[in-house]
Amino acid sequence: MTTDAKVDAAAEAALRLATTSTETRNEALAAMATAIEEASGEILTANAVDVEQAERQLAAGAYSQALVDRLKLTEAKLASIVEMVRSVAAQPDPIGQTVSARELAPGLDLYEVRVPLGVVAAVFESRPDALVQIAALGAKSGNAVILKGGSEAAESNRALHGVIAEATPMLPAGWSALIEAREDVETVLGRDDAVDLVMPRGSGEFVAHVEASTRIPVLGHTEGVCHVFIDADADAEMAAAIAMDAKTQYPAVCNAMETLLVHEAVAADMLPPLVEQLQQAGVTVRGDAPTRQVVDIDPVTPDDWRTEYGDLELSIGTVGSLNAAIEHINTNGSKHTEAIVTDDTGRARRFMEAVDAASVFHNASTRFADGYRYGLGAEVGIATGKTHARGPVGVEGLTTTKYYLEGEGHRVAEFSGADAAAFTHRETPDTAW
Repeated sequence: MTTDAKVDAAAEAALRLATTSTETRNEALAAMATAIEEASGEILTANAVDVEQAERQLAAGAYSQALVDRLKLTEAKLASIVEMVRSVAAQPDPIGQTVSARELAPGLDLYEVRVPLGVVAAVFESRPDALVQIAALGAKSGNAVILKGGSEAAESNRALHGVIAEATPMLPAGWSALIEAREDVETVLGRDDAVDLVMPRGSGEFVAHVEASTRIPVLGHTEGVCHVFIDADADAEMAAAIAMDAKTQYPAVCNAMETLLVHEAVAADMLPPLVEQLQQAGVTVRGDAPTRQVVDIDPVTPDDWRTEYGDLELSIGTVGSLNAAIEHINTNGSKHTEAIVTDDTGRARRFMEAVDAASVFHNASTRFADGYRYGLGAEVGIATGKTHARGPVGVEGLTTTKYYLEGEGHRVAEFSGADAAAFTHRETPDTAW
């Protein structure tokens, strides 16, 4: 089937999927989870082919270790994927949910109701679990999905998509499509007549390319240049634990810390033991001049401040004030996830309100920025822009609204002239359409 034919089929499926019952969509998700469990051997075999090829590229210097880590599936990862699908199924169904209800006049009632977006095209990186996340959220939210994973995960994506497609005959044919070639992406980007949203996951340059190449609305997931700021009033033990978790728990992902900022008032006490702990965990550490007066590490470069390492590498900066930390983050961050460690709630609030990011945390690791951990079931990506949806985009982020008006023969002519009927415009929050 050509890419254009897949887009046409997805558009047709989206119209039918929008009116599919909650029970049917949840049935599809349950079947999807079971099918992945039962096909685990087949999926892991396909993934092993991708990993072997990726490790050859790693040895040749073409791929990073972080990419290989994201690519590799294990029994434990497959179990977490299955758990994620079931978690999505357990989410409340947003479709048909009344957002607002308003009486315009007696007998004339207006409802704003959640509906699916339609066709969502997602272009994502080497993580095969992303394919399942996006497909599961599409099914739950009543959207057809067009999926394009990285070429390095081609065998894994084919196996996973084949299992999903075979497990969901209760959904309209064509609701999920897999494309593979770069020219297929260009075809999809040209189909603004049928595709309602494009979600690219990758570098800022890649997202900018997609935005410049289509008239379809784009919801981008770009780099995660995430910071942890240890304030002057931070608890030293808590600060060290949060920094270690944010950097080392899983460094290959976008919500891992890439820059640590420390207030100059506590740098001399906190940095030496923390840097030693980081180095013992295998982290390569670089610092600015004030930091290097306290610890003996390599110098940081200007480019480091804006680099998503995705690996056991870290930049450290010493700042003279809360405002200096905020300024550094707003200048160099990617508007993904930022954190402050402090016992001063007033300073924490100032930081959280002033930092421009999709998620801002107080006394918690940046690794909590995740759709599953937020209770959204999963995410199609973490949006760092400010329109439509921001942060982890779950089921609700894949919906829009439409208005339904219920009347009793009402005419606009009744609401004009000297004897006009009066609008009441009365909110009726407990009323569902």
